[in-house]
Amino acid sequence: MRYISILITITFLFSYSVFAQGKTITHKVEKGETISQIAQKYYVTPYDIFQLNPDALTGLKVNSVLLIPKSSGKQVVSVPAKMTSGKLTHQVLPKETLYGIQKRYGISDQELKQANPFLEKEGLQIGQVLTIPSNKVQKIITTDSLEKVIYHNVLPKETKYSIAKQYGITVEELERKNPEVVSNLPEGFKLLIKGKASKPDLDQVKVELKKEVTIISQAKPIPTMTYVVKPKETLYGLSKMHGISQQDLILLNPFLSEGVVEGMVLKVPAVLNTPQETKKEYTELSKIKTNSRKKLALLLPFNIAKIEGDTLNSTAKRLKKDKFLNMTLDFYAGALVAIDSAKVLGLNIDVSIFDSQETKNTSAVASIIRDNKLQDSDVVIGPFYQSNVDKTAELLLPNQVAVISPLSKDQGVSYDNIFQSIPSPDAVKNAMFDYMRSKGGNMIAVVDKKKGSIIQYIKENHKDVKFSALNANGGVSAENLKSLFVGDKINYVVMETANTGMIKATIATMLSAMSTYRVQLVVLETNETLNTDEVSITNLAKLKLIYPSVNRENQSAEALIFEKEFKKKNKIEPSVFATRGFDVTFDTMLRLSQDKKYQDTAENTATQQVDNKFEFYKKEGGGYANKGIYILYYDTDLTIKEAN
Repeated sequence: MRYISILITITFLFSYSVFAQGKTITHKVEKGETISQIAQKYYVTPYDIFQLNPDALTGLKVNSVLLIPKSSGKQVVSVPAKMTSGKLTHQVLPKETLYGIQKRYGISDQELKQANPFLEKEGLQIGQVLTIPSNKVQKIITTDSLEKVIYHNVLPKETKYSIAKQYGITVEELERKNPEVVSNLPEGFKLLIKGKASKPDLDQVKVELKKEVTIISQAKPIPTMTYVVKPKETLYGLSKMHGISQQDLILLNPFLSEGVVEGMVLKVPAVLNTPQETKKEYTELSKIKTNSRKKLALLLPFNIAKIEGDTLNSTAKRLKKDKFLNMTLDFYAGALVAIDSAKVLGLNIDVSIFDSQETKNTSAVASIIRDNKLQDSDVVIGPFYQSNVDKTAELLLPNQVAVISPLSKDQGVSYDNIFQSIPSPDAVKNAMFDYMRSKGGNMIAVVDKKKGSIIQYIKENHKDVKFSALNANGGVSAENLKSLFVGDKINYVVMETANTGMIKATIATMLSAMSTYRVQLVVLETNETLNTDEVSITNLAKLKLIYPSVNRENQSAEALIFEKEFKKKNKIEPSVFATRGFDVTFDTMLRLSQDKKYQDTAENTATQQVDNKFEFYKKEGGGYANKGIYILYYDTDLTIKEAN
């Protein structure tokens, strides 16, 4: 029977050791470098580099060698936009998105696609040349350089150290020239590198070079309303509450630069934007970047003591009934595949596996940590229950050992060394609203009266969502729902109900409106009613049902290899817990194989493995949370795909 042999052979301590074993110039790519940074360094454009190095369009590889055209020594702005035959064009670079391009030029999704009809069929592709509507070009500026000055625009993930190193100066020199960045380094800030020049105005970035033309788009003004500061509120908290950066909030309220005071009357965005951390680019971690040996421990709730007296038959019966034990063994089996994969890659990691002997309120973590010196570990994965994760983190906090909560959705205690690998339920829902806003959508909620918590959540956190009125019987009012549709946007209908009649009425209303309006059906949480025979999957596909998820169906080569290896070892298909066991463990081991601490890779690098994303951010109260969430939809061919 499934897992019986595994269960019988598990001991309290299980250890693995994984042993490691004349017209151009050249540039060797260093870790963390981008095309834009390299282009700035040599005073050329990204386009110039891509012309000589077409393979770079798919991404940069550390230690690869690029051909760089020799330049005149002038600073060139790294902007993939230029005027061609009186038209503004933009060449698509790697990792660019439609939303990013639209935001850059201050245009809507509809405007961009009208100017480039092929986007509807082909989608966004690297190297495409897009036409930008000419009426959106706000300003063309030509300036002459009177003094040799060099500026640097701060890119995502850059540090003062990396920028100083790039230009051959010290961090102290950089801070002296830019006293505003002594305490922090805002993304997008224009740093003075060399020369003596006054800082550019905040609303206009000047490029100091001879006879160069720069195209600058101005952000659209945002409607505002007033807000009175409450006791104990901070600048950080206010920026999160109103979905605006701290810098932009100060621009609206200059007096905030002197501090936040209770009773202040502030200008804030009238339309709430969902608070959002800086988006990290998903990348593949280098297989091995350090020769130092790392230590990883897994605390898994086998609870061997409970079954030591079992016969083979009673063990089989236990496996049939004990869902928690099956989940543990699934996770463990997936983790073993990850450990074997790390061994093949030659990663320098010692792995120890312990029985955490846990229930919701008890565990053996204290004695395991004490008796096995886990304070010397680099990372601990587990236990499963959040209360036991909190206890483990508390005990290991003095040694700054990272503790990963692999399965719990609870937030627990905010210790600085806790990493919640499962996104919270609110983070999942927020991701869906963020996506709809990124598309400029008109958001309408159809929510059953029984879903009081959902109604409250939307009203408190997403004030720009319109609620469709219900009829006297609590059902959908087709007339009211249709009256909320608009013609110039995609209309997202957020449907939250388990009532079959309400679901059918909402779907019917949307289908009847498709000839006039662009509509798409949205759900925020798993809805079992949608999986019944009473609801047509064809209709769901017609409405391209879209929803957020912490995992995905992956048919990539890597996913198929994992599935094959898992089946070979366990004679069964991997469950969602088995895949998660692999993803969490393998991702952790890859991060440990880098030349920095786990905490540093978590802060700076987002990854995705077979079915799960890992995009950690530091919470205001302490600790780290994962916001790696997929937006999936039913396509018209009845397959589930990831939304762009």
